Amino acid sequence: MKALLKLTKMELQLQFREPIALFFTLAFPVMLMILFGSIYGNEAEAFLDGYGQVDLSVPGYIGMIIGTIGLLNIPVTLANYRDQGILRRLRATPLQSGSVLWAQVITQVVMSAAGIALLYIAGVSFYNLRIPTGIGSIIPAILLSAFSFFSVGFVLAGVMPTARAAQAVGMAILYPMLFLSGAAMPRFIMPEIVQKIGLALPLTHVVIFVEDLWLKSSLNMVSLFVVIGMLVAGLILSRFTFRWE
Repeated sequence: MKALLKLTKMELQLQFREPIALFFTLAFPVMLMILFGSIYGNEAEAFLDGYGQVDLSVPGYIGMIIGTIGLLNIPVTLANYRDQGILRRLRATPLQSGSVLWAQVITQVVMSAAGIALLYIAGVSFYNLRIPTGIGSIIPAILLSAFSFFSVGFVLAGVMPTARAAQAVGMAILYPMLFLSGAAMPRFIMPEIVQKIGLALPLTHVVIFVEDLWLKSSLNMVSLFVVIGMLVAGLILSRFTFRWE
């Protein structure tokens, strides 16, 4: 346990030395919220069931944080460690291999929590963000969604030959999903055909899963099954694809 804690502390320190990762995880979602909030405000609208534009956007921004960490932070970090021989050297130490991987998971959970906390604080401070009633169910939903995308990140880390390849493929997968899933902008403003296309994307179901709990305190079973299915598939595939060297 001590080794895991020390390794996690080291990983957190390294994360805070990566300005690009910090920007897209911590700053970018807040900047988007402030940008669109300054344009549309957050006044309650009847056609939005009494919610404002910012209220409806926050679950999507949470999905953006989860997707960014799962598809970029994890695969790029691990692929870079493998390129530099760090994973091979860590595996040769008395550390258990599980500790190395769990340190990554814990670190990225902390980064996700920090990004969501900053988003929430900014929303409450600047736009009187409405506090969801089902917070007890939202936190497990966010964790489940995060673990699902983290598992995909481990798969990418295993199959990508280099850190640059992991970054390129991660960006190619992530960015279209951001704009089609409702993560970068609310789905209700998109054309119906775009919304239907977006339903084929896993990030869309993360957004819907969190959004329904956040705004309606209701559980979307289809999105729940998609998120769980992605987690199971990612865990199985990563077991066979992950490479230490």
